[in-house]
Amino acid sequence: MKSMGLKKVSIIIFFIILNNICCYNVFAEGEQGAVKEPNVNARCAVALDSNSKVVVYEKNAYELVPMASTTKIMTALVAMKYGDLNKKIDISPKAASVRGSTVGYKKGESILLKELLFGLMLRSGNDAAIAIAEGISGSVEEFAKLMNEYAGELGVINTQFQTPHGLDSEGHYSTAYDLALVTSAAKKEPLFNEIVSSKDVDGEKNKFSRSYHNINKILWQIPEANGVKTGYTGKAGKCLVTSVAIEKNDIIIVVLNSPGRWEETDKIYEYVNKNYKFVKLFSKGDIAAELKINRNNLKLECEDDIVLPIKNGFKYTTKIIKPQKIAYNVKKGDKIGMLCVYENDKKIYSAALIASRDVKIRGFMHRIFGFRGNVNSPEVSIDFQLPKYKNSNILSDF
Repeated sequence: MKSMGLKKVSIIIFFIILNNICCYNVFAEGEQGAVKEPNVNARCAVALDSNSKVVVYEKNAYELVPMASTTKIMTALVAMKYGDLNKKIDISPKAASVRGSTVGYKKGESILLKELLFGLMLRSGNDAAIAIAEGISGSVEEFAKLMNEYAGELGVINTQFQTPHGLDSEGHYSTAYDLALVTSAAKKEPLFNEIVSSKDVDGEKNKFSRSYHNINKILWQIPEANGVKTGYTGKAGKCLVTSVAIEKNDIIIVVLNSPGRWEETDKIYEYVNKNYKFVKLFSKGDIAAELKINRNNLKLECEDDIVLPIKNGFKYTTKIIKPQKIAYNVKKGDKIGMLCVYENDKKIYSAALIASRDVKIRGFMHRIFGFRGNVNSPEVSIDFQLPKYKNSNILSDF
């Protein structure tokens, strides 16, 4: 009987520990055909998943450098946020006489803002960039202020814009990583995707002043490419920002100061395509953790699907961070706790967890001192091997 009692206690302890697990290890098994990290001929480069912002390749990704006409990604994003697409903008003498790549707009022409965006992105028109800036903000300088403000909102902190076109200027710089973040934000705009993925645009069909042919060769060289922008100046060198669809997820690839930008972009694409698979770790609404508040259980849910690029042969650890005390009324949807994902012990992703329902803290003492949630248990790891991707039930969505 004593033995049976001990066995029962052991089972209870096991389930208590299992219920409070906050660390899971996932191993991604390698596949045939995997390729080594490429030697990319670029001063700076990065590749990241547009949705999760997980970096899957980098080379000097955080170095401050000039970025030439890749600047125009932010110009387009700001224009779509603050401008009226159906407004006609007069081409000023300054816009018509700007140096570098142009569409060829003439002084006094009146062009729809929407058409200017096609000229900006497909033809890399510096004249379109100035016209957009003047039409929305009255001047290039005021528009640059908008660009920097919006960049700050996006969490882009190592970039400074002085112009909407990106011609060389001492105070105009960015990083490969920041440009990828800006592009990820732009990719959420349907019009931006339509523009940068277009190879040719019929002017008559769209009621534009002229037709447009896209100078971005990557759209022809990589069938899965759906944008984004070229760039070149003497100081910046040849630059390219690309979006490529892999398993219905966009990977943003940035190469800066890269003499063979087309080939180097393709190298990075092949590397990511061969070495990574997208895995849905959690679905929207999944319960990731629970807290005890005021004698009530509060479930913490995932706010969105969590789909991440997982690399062959790497170990991935998921950790749940929970508050030890809640001293305020909780409303459904409040962000409480974090879910973090580590790749070989390096944090690559984090997302807030949200409350599944309202919970009130009642009484004076509750409001002053609060109630303790479940104190995090000692980290307990469960290791399990992912089957090969093609046969994995976990990856059945793909």
